[in-house]
Amino acid sequence: MQGLVEQVNDAIDFLNTRISQKPRIGLILGTGLGDFTKQIEQDVTIPYEEIPHFPRSTVESHAGQLVFGSLDGKPLVAMEGRFHFYEGYSMKEVTFPVRVMQALGVDTLIVTNASGGMNPQYRLADIMIIEDQINLMGDNPLRGVNDDRLGIRFPDMSAPYDQELIKVAEQTALELQIRTQTGVFVAVAGPNLETRAEYRMLRLMGADCVGMSTVPECIVANHASMRVLGLSVVTDLCLPDALEPVDISKILSVAAEGGAKLARLIPRIIEQI
Repeated sequence: MQGLVEQVNDAIDFLNTRISQKPRIGLILGTGLGDFTKQIEQDVTIPYEEIPHFPRSTVESHAGQLVFGSLDGKPLVAMEGRFHFYEGYSMKEVTFPVRVMQALGVDTLIVTNASGGMNPQYRLADIMIIEDQINLMGDNPLRGVNDDRLGIRFPDMSAPYDQELIKVAEQTALELQIRTQTGVFVAVAGPNLETRAEYRMLRLMGADCVGMSTVPECIVANHASMRVLGLSVVTDLCLPDALEPVDISKILSVAAEGGAKLARLIPRIIEQI
């Protein structure tokens, strides 16, 4: 049975036959950012199902392909659609693309997601710059035997999101007059949304936004010594005393509005990396 490093090498061997330049920046595009890749000067687009050992995205709003190209002259690779724990994948499968990105040469990872805003100061379509995280998914992508070729056994997580990149994002948003927040993201397993009692609990724990992704990718990126910037679009307001039944169509509409803001913000951030 192949180990993780061997599986990554299989994927790299295949991708090296298709790409012309090594990416330095990796993007994981969440809900609402499906059109972002139109800004990329694309070299090649590769469906996930063609890449050895890649999972298949089952979420309707996720395209399911890797886009290689450049933005502002900087080579990058973008995941157009991610994998979620709730889809039934293991944590190692969810984070496998991050391992592949790192092996390709990516040293900076920008992760986006759609999330529920629990901080009463937040508004719909706000962008939250993630400064810290809480893992309540019930699992960890680093569980099991550690392979020192991928990273150390006990990686430090005192600053999971790069402080310099956070400052760049805050200043850039200010210049573009994009309303942002800076806060704590908590990840849960999903796929159901939370109860009123759960929202109260998560808020008391210190979380500002809640979602079902991002944390595993951030853990693995830190294990692989990558710099991480996390950006959340607040797609619904999760206020226990004013909670309304979820409307997925409304969430997707708000995600698109927030995605349009990120489509302006991310290229300007990449200019400064």
